Parts: sequence; structure tokens; C-alpha cells
Amino acid sequence: MLFSIRCKGRHNMPREGAVLICSNHQSFFDPILVGLTFNRRLNYLARQSLFRFAPFRWLIQFLDAIPIDRDGLGLSGLRESLCRLKRGEIVLIFPEGTRTPNGSVLPLHPGFCALARRGKVTLLPVGLDGAYDAWPRSAKFPVGSSIHICVGQPLTPAEIGELDDQSLMNEVEQRIRRCHAQARSGRWR
Repeated sequence: MLFSIRCKGRHNMPREGAVLICSNHQSFFDPILVGLTFNRRLNYLARQSLFRFAPFRWLIQFLDAIPIDRDGLGLSGLRESLCRLKRGEIVLIFPEGTRTPNGSVLPLHPGFCALARRGKVTLLPVGLDGAYDAWPRSAKFPVGSSIHICVGQPLTPAEIGELDDQSLMNEVEQRIRRCHAQARSGRWR
């Protein structure tokens, strides 16, 4: 009722096999928005502090959230993510590490590189725009907004294997930024 949601590029999602989705992060809505985009169920990483409030913990566990300790190394969350990928599941990660303070794409952290390599998975870039306007970090409650999601071209395990970590980070960041720009331009047409 509050939002209009449009998606472009859904056909880029592989029909089967493990996929690591890397998306920009604008609001608390993002895991649900990206999840609604695809016909396959996905898991996603959520900071461990979100599991402290019992009703919210129940909800995000129901949605297959994987707790990650952002203050430490987060090894247990990464191990669980890798286990799920090896079972052929989909894991959503926000490689920026946190929600954007202004709606733009932040620089990526390298944690996703190890998951992509060790899991030998397809990596799928996603960019979304409008979720920040719907529920920015500074707001207590969401407001109506037009939200657009753009799914980019996937990177295969072979393509990932040809890149070192810095090149992989640069390539994924460029793809997320392109998807974000396409999502943004779609909102303002």
C-alpha cells in the first residue's frame, strides 16, 4: 500500500545452483525487497545485534537470516553462509557492510570474495533505489516510495577464478553501481 516496486533483470538469476547475491544496502527493507524479486528462497546475513529482540529474532530466523558478528571476525556467520552455498542455496550479502547514510553506494568490504571463491558459486550483482527514501537510517518509521530493483549480469565461478580479490571487488562494485544507476534512472522516468 505504501510502495510501488519495479524490477528489471530477474532473468539473470540462475534457475538452480548456489548463488551469492551482492546488493547495495539502503534500508531495513532490503532483504525483503531482494527476496521478493526472485522465485527462489534466499538466506541473508544480518548483524548479530538484530537477534537480541525476541519478536524480531523470530521473524528474521523465519526468513533464514544468518547472524554475523560485525565487531569480531564474523567467522561463524561466514561458515554457515558457506555451508548453505555448498548445499546449492542462495545467500544475500550486503558487501558495503552497513546501510548507506545518504542513498549512495558505499565502498565494498572484501568478505564476499572468500565466499564466492570457496563456494565456487555464481555471483549476482543487484542494485536498488528508493528504499532509502522509504526508510532512511534516521527515520523511525517508513514512508511511501517508489522502489526499483535492477539485477545485473552474473559472474560465473570461472570468471571469478580469473580475478584476484581486488579486481573482483572492483568488478562487483562497478556492477552494483551500474545496477543502482539503472534502478535510479528507472524511478525518475
